[in-house]
Amino acid sequence: MALMTWNNSYSVGVQSLDKEHAALFEILNGLYDAMKKGQAQVVTGPLLNKLVDYTRRHFATEEAIMTNTRFPKLAEHRTEHHSLIKQVEQFVSRFERGDVMLSIDLFNFLRDWLSTHILKMDKGYSFWMNEHGIR
Repeated sequence: MALMTWNNSYSVGVQSLDKEHAALFEILNGLYDAMKKGQAQVVTGPLLNKLVDYTRRHFATEEAIMTNTRFPKLAEHRTEHHSLIKQVEQFVSRFERGDVMLSIDLFNFLRDWLSTHILKMDKGYSFWMNEHGIR
């Protein structure tokens, strides 16, 4: 069973960003599956790094679109993006040092952050971007 399942309730009305959000769900589900199968130690490092890298690229794409459309809440989004990246990077660093293991708490944090960010923050730009021709 997946930790998160993409569905239309997560759609922000911008096809390229919806695809990227769905890809983030897939990466997170890959990590979760590895933990459930006891393979976490083997695949966690690369998957966590993939999650961080993909998240950075996704945030850069989102912010570029926001900049191009002069989205009025760009600064707020950047702050939120920076905060998440910092939290995940700290976890990756701790994991690589052997300080922490994958836990359900981490997955709950990532799941809740991703769903809350999309449903509250990102949904806030849907109308703006659509009104500026981004679909």
